[in-house]
Amino acid sequence: MPLARSLKIAAGVVAVLTAYGAGAATIMLASSGDDRRHDSVLDQAERRISSQAAHPVPAAQLQRAAVEGMLSALDDRWSAYYAPGDFARFQQVLAGSYTGVGVWVRRATDGSLRVISVQPQSPAARAGLHAGDALLKVGGRTVLGRSVADVVSDLRGDVGTAVTVQIRRDTQTFTARLKRAAVADDDVSATMVSPTIERLRIAAFTRGVGRWIRGQVARAHERHLDGLVLDLRDDPGGLLDEAVETASAFLDGGPVVSYEERGSSPRVLEALGHGDTGMPLVVLVDGGTASAAEIVAAALQDRGRAVLIGSRTFGKGSVQAPTQLSDGSALELTVGHYLTPAGRSLDGVGVEPDVAVPPGSVGSAFEQRAIEVLSGLTADAGNSGRG
Repeated sequence: MPLARSLKIAAGVVAVLTAYGAGAATIMLASSGDDRRHDSVLDQAERRISSQAAHPVPAAQLQRAAVEGMLSALDDRWSAYYAPGDFARFQQVLAGSYTGVGVWVRRATDGSLRVISVQPQSPAARAGLHAGDALLKVGGRTVLGRSVADVVSDLRGDVGTAVTVQIRRDTQTFTARLKRAAVADDDVSATMVSPTIERLRIAAFTRGVGRWIRGQVARAHERHLDGLVLDLRDDPGGLLDEAVETASAFLDGGPVVSYEERGSSPRVLEALGHGDTGMPLVVLVDGGTASAAEIVAAALQDRGRAVLIGSRTFGKGSVQAPTQLSDGSALELTVGHYLTPAGRSLDGVGVEPDVAVPPGSVGSAFEQRAIEVLSGLTADAGNSGRG
């Protein structure tokens, strides 16, 4: 099967195969005139590999390698290629349930593959994996030189099957054997951090998160709570529409985020309207807060709706759009960049919190600071009024 039909050859091509060493020979192979007129370089390369390579590989594997090579030319760590079946499994993750070990992983700025979030009660959690762990091997295969999508594909699999992972934590390296399981939607939770303050935790922006948050805010009013803590720490992002709906729970209309794709006018996504604008609110963020989570945090900060507490966020402000290919595989390409309501770009910069908590601080330090800030906001509200 031809790899591509888009690149045309304008002149004759001569391939030179050279072997060095004692008794080496140089063989000159001229391409046919028909090749020159109709075939792309990729077509010609595929045909030579299939007919002459000592160790040929299937055409589908060549196609995948060619696509991944094209993506590497973009020098964009967010663009990805999903093999047939992998993209469908990725969509299952965003829908809130999948079969795997229960981790979110991301390529770090130093090139390593890092665990950024561990699903509670998942196989990974039971094995002791933590956010920040560096993933070295999956199933005996190194992660070096492989796409995130490819590595994640190895982590997933049928319920009851096992996969071995090698992890580096600080200066120590260890191996864990994880038995894959059905990982249910546990991306949102609510806990009381004081008798009148509730913490709403979002682990990822999967399907239904925005609706859940809106319901929790409504119930907070019915219970006469003094304030809410929206916890976005170590949240890798997810679905953009769920992020917009989450921000909408605290805004009465107006912009949440804008983005511009190549060749198109800027598009502004606005809050749905009728959100709560009175409940005192703080948002917890850290270096693991990324993408859709950063959009929510930045929107609430720019609109003066919340106080951000924690450390600078990750800084992923780019837009990825997936396109499914004819064989069931998919390309996910960076097509633009987000801007906050105040016109800030987050890409490579992140969001600076209003109240700093040193990175690496224990969770109780964040919660204590949140309670202090909310107590101050509640006191200010009680000492003012609108006539």
